[in-house]
Amino acid sequence: MNRIKEVLEEKGIKQVWLAERLGKSFNTVNGYVQNRSQPSLEVLYEIAKILNVDPKELLKTTV
Repeated sequence: MNRIKEVLEEKGIKQVWLAERLGKSFNTVNGYVQNRSQPSLEVLYEIAKILNVDPKELLKTTV
């Protein structure tokens, strides 16, 4: 599970903008945001770089 949706909301960024920056379709990014699918580690790191956050911030941890 990821926190991409929460981070986008915190930063006021739209999924369309992220999809354009990633070079991915809106549907692909929406799948990540809704946790229907998970990005590869490379894509997760790219998302973190684009959003200027630590990749760990994009991951939900279970405690």
